[in-house]
Amino acid sequence: MKIVSWNINSLRLRLPLLKKFVDNNCPDVICLQETKVSNEDFPLTDVRSLGFDFVEFDGEKSYNGVAILSKYPINKIEKIDILNYGHKRHIFAQIKTPLGEINLHNFYVPAGGDIPDVVLNNKFDHKLKFIDWMTKYFLENSQQNTIILGDFNIAPDPEDVWSHKQLLKVVSHTLIEVEKLKNLQKSLNFIDSHRFLAGKDLKLYSWWSYRAKDPLQSNRGRRLDHIWITPDLKFALKNAKIYRDFRLENSPSDHVPIEIII
Repeated sequence: MKIVSWNINSLRLRLPLLKKFVDNNCPDVICLQETKVSNEDFPLTDVRSLGFDFVEFDGEKSYNGVAILSKYPINKIEKIDILNYGHKRHIFAQIKTPLGEINLHNFYVPAGGDIPDVVLNNKFDHKLKFIDWMTKYFLENSQQNTIILGDFNIAPDPEDVWSHKQLLKVVSHTLIEVEKLKNLQKSLNFIDSHRFLAGKDLKLYSWWSYRAKDPLQSNRGRRLDHIWITPDLKFALKNAKIYRDFRLENSPSDHVPIEIII
């Protein structure tokens, strides 16, 4: 069973790219972030034509937005307005799969702006409080067979950025962000699928800036996208992949799809 997370950075703009990915890789579940489309304008017919009979989404015009596309039935759905900002950044689905019921949370964590200071930058304050909310939620709502994924907008390990030293004071890799993300991971002893399978020393990136003319050659990337599983799914985890080449497609997102197989 293939589960994919992808910050697609405008679903309607990148429908052809989504179709290419689905045709080439046959995922069973795709979780999208930054769909940037209101619910009334969501391209439901186009998405279902790709083979996903079960589609849940929550979006807003031009900003944020999350969606879950599934080939398997969805039993429950929940959409939480985290911290009451009115943002569409979370969607939960309980999916009935051949492996049993999977509890799937799709998050789009705030980017946090440019200044890593909660006094000078309310976006950074929002981001840290968002991660704290996630940690508290999972401490209070323990679930088995759980996968949390999405654009977490934090690269936690030195091997998740092109230069640990140069990015320590850059939003997405600051010490306080990493500390809070590690606390979230501890909440249910989540396993970071890609890091777990790749080992601690391999450089892994899922995002490259639009400013880079040749992003994969310069390779100044960050691993901002994650798929975490609860320990009961550890032995079902077979593979984890990052589709780096999708950063070189025509009109790409600055993020690429990431995938696990369970």
